[in-house]
Amino acid sequence: MATKRNGFQRNFDAGLYIVATPIGNLADITLRALAVLEQADVIACEDTRVTGKLLKAHGIATPMTPYHEHNAGRARPALLRRLRRGATVALLCDAGTPLISDPGYKLARACLEAGLNVTAVPGASAPLAALVLSGLPTDRFFFAGFLPAKAAARRKTLSELAGVKATLVFFESPRRLGAALADMADILGSRGAAVARELTKMFEEVRRATLGELAAHYRDAGPPRGEVVVVVAPPGKPASGDVPARGAGREAQDLDDRLLSALRQASVRDASASVAAATGLPRRRVYARALALVGREGGRGARS
Repeated sequence: MATKRNGFQRNFDAGLYIVATPIGNLADITLRALAVLEQADVIACEDTRVTGKLLKAHGIATPMTPYHEHNAGRARPALLRRLRRGATVALLCDAGTPLISDPGYKLARACLEAGLNVTAVPGASAPLAALVLSGLPTDRFFFAGFLPAKAAARRKTLSELAGVKATLVFFESPRRLGAALADMADILGSRGAAVARELTKMFEEVRRATLGELAAHYRDAGPPRGEVVVVVAPPGKPASGDVPARGAGREAQDLDDRLLSALRQASVRDASASVAAATGLPRRRVYARALALVGREGGRGARS
């Protein structure tokens, strides 16, 4: 297969192409990915409506066929037959890199076992985007996918991961985020962490604090909107999100004293605003510390 797009000549052999797509911003797609999508015989995708929007944005009319966890058992043999006949198949998920927590792994494995060509067309990845934005160590990391939905199983999994000497990266459901962070704080301890959501989109946000502070924030604020990735520092690393790090010792205690005094007379939001103005510390960081103090004190003497 040969194509020329945007002035670039590309030659492609038949086989399975694992194509990364944008995780939010439609501009985050490579020239090579567009060329493959344009010239493939068929695009196997998680949701044809989602992929259809991407194709329309780039003027591509290649046929699509659904391939997702609910139909993979039926759809995989048909795709393998096409590949054996010399077809070029582009495999996509709704966002990011296929095979990362999706059924594309089984198709790629079946192709390799059959001696068929398998090629990656790299690009956007939510776990990697969250990792590099987290401010946490990137030299060693462990992607753990989604934690179990049930509390007992989730806590068991976290206990198994507690000793991993690497930055941990999780996918998490927004509605379970508060509970998951509380379990992380209880089992993994006071580690620095980051919650990244809506990556590359208009309302992208990365909230950095300790696990306890993040758990307190989402307990009070409720579930956030959008896709969520949680990044947790390795064991033994300083909790870089801990606000009193403007200095240690006396300055940290001074901040806590100021907040506790203000919280006896004002809400968390108002107390944080006044202390941030008085100390010059970032308001968001002071607010996170105030939430942590309220959680530690059990709300005693503080107004909601």
